[in-house]
Amino acid sequence: MPRRLKLSQNQQLNRNQSLSQKQFSRENRMPKSNLKTVYFSLLLAFICLLFPWSGFALKLRPDFLLLVIIFWLMRAPSLCNVGTAWVAGLLVDLATGGIFGQYALAYTVTAFFAVVYQRRLVLFNHTQQLLYVFLLLIISQITLLILKVFAGAEIWGWTYFLPSLTGTLLWRIAVAIGLNTGGRARGT
Repeated sequence: MPRRLKLSQNQQLNRNQSLSQKQFSRENRMPKSNLKTVYFSLLLAFICLLFPWSGFALKLRPDFLLLVIIFWLMRAPSLCNVGTAWVAGLLVDLATGGIFGQYALAYTVTAFFAVVYQRRLVLFNHTQQLLYVFLLLIISQITLLILKVFAGAEIWGWTYFLPSLTGTLLWRIAVAIGLNTGGRARGT
């Protein structure tokens, strides 16, 4: 009899733990995303990249496609991964007419760092995520800058990094509007 009682107490404890885990996962779970949504948003970001930007707006233009890739790497890493970033980078290389492979490499390196910290990133609050997104955008721009310098381009001033600032600002606006990045609401 005592063994049966002990067994039932263990079963009750396991059941309570599994119920609390289910409740925790329901509260923090983001809605499911499908592949069509991912590729449609990537296509829209690619179209925004192809708009005829000129003058100072061109210097301020954030990397829309990289921002969307970072979002999907955080939100649905099974649907958008480093390979997706590489293909998107190749498409940007073809569209911009620059050195073939520079955006592919920059997006791949950035996606790698986003994927490595993906599990921790969804636990960050919105301010911490904002800082991390800024660092990811800077990593991409530094990679592009190194490749362009090796190809013989001139080194630009601090205005070269303006797209990282505007991309971070765009990310903050999107989160404020209601974009669910999985970040915790505290400390926003």
